[in-house]
Amino acid sequence: MDDLITTEPRPLPVLPTSRSLPIVLLRAREQVMGPIRAMLTDVGITEQQWRVLRVLDEFGPSDPTRIADTASLLLPSLTRILQKLEAKRLIARSIDPCDRRRQIVQITTLGKQLIAENRETSVQLMCTIEDRLGREKYDMLLELLTELSDIDMAGKS
Repeated sequence: MDDLITTEPRPLPVLPTSRSLPIVLLRAREQVMGPIRAMLTDVGITEQQWRVLRVLDEFGPSDPTRIADTASLLLPSLTRILQKLEAKRLIARSIDPCDRRRQIVQITTLGKQLIAENRETSVQLMCTIEDRLGREKYDMLLELLTELSDIDMAGKS
């Protein structure tokens, strides 16, 4: 009878890649980003630069920390991105008059024009996905992904 009792933990089953959340998320990201990358290549900016411009267009002048958080970028990467966007005259940087240690970044007229010229293509790409999934599944997907991104994995027990 003692042979039937084991104290060693059973190994967790390895899921097939079709059921692996990290792999499925990467595949979905590539499916969504492929056409967007093509659009961005045509206008000469990167995905990360596009995200920064979108954040500034949506939220207005912001400090780099807020931009990094909202655009899902690391601050060291954002520093390089801002340099390139400034060289292309798509953003302008200034010192916050209330706190001279703080930098404020804003989108320029040229940056707004770039967003405006590509907004329709960007929206159309998202509409294609929504049409193929259906409105209900599309909304559910956005809600689930938002919920997933809000999970504090560092605080897990």
